Amino acid sequence: MKLFYAFCQQCLRVLFSATINVRSHGRENVPLAGPVLLVSNHQSYLDPVLCGLGLNRELDYMARASLFRNRYFSRMIVSLNAFPVRRGQADVAAIKEIIKRLRAGRAVVVFPEATRTSDGRIRKIKPGFDLIARRSGGTTVPVVIDGAYEVWPRHKKLPGGGRINVMYGRAITPQETKRMSREEFVTCINERLRQMQNQLRCQYGKIPYDYGAEEHIGE
Repeated sequence: MKLFYAFCQQCLRVLFSATINVRSHGRENVPLAGPVLLVSNHQSYLDPVLCGLGLNRELDYMARASLFRNRYFSRMIVSLNAFPVRRGQADVAAIKEIIKRLRAGRAVVVFPEATRTSDGRIRKIKPGFDLIARRSGGTTVPVVIDGAYEVWPRHKKLPGGGRINVMYGRAITPQETKRMSREEFVTCINERLRQMQNQLRCQYGKIPYDYGAEEHIGE
């Protein structure tokens, strides 16, 4: 792990422990070495940090291209393994970069919902990451963040306090991925993320989401 990455991670752990109660579950499901694609839901601006906060391996992150306009901020996030992706379109360069990093044995976080949730629910994820999983030969790990929406919903400028849970689900091996069709793989990830989220919500006394309501699934 790079010294600067490890230093920033430790600083953030101290900061979060003083302001927000973050708990990680299932960290043993994330391989400590080799290519790993972490597929996460997207609740807040905190999500990239939350995905890596409880892990003892370095992660790489997609970040929207507009964040790289300021050269000073760009240098900082690049030093923390971020790379740009253009939202609202098929960014072939970003896809190639993810595959390149995975083939080099890196762990990369993606947010296939493409945008932050508007109500805490997990939107129907967009296809594309399934192609990355197949071509890279990496292990896929579903990741659920719950509570970040309440701490920092998209309509607020600054975060508040609260509890956030991060769960790493059972890994899907490259062999399992190849046995599924593209549609089956996307459906599998979507269902696992929603099941994991409701598992966390029940565990901590919160009302589970009703994903039978199609108006919340097809957004």
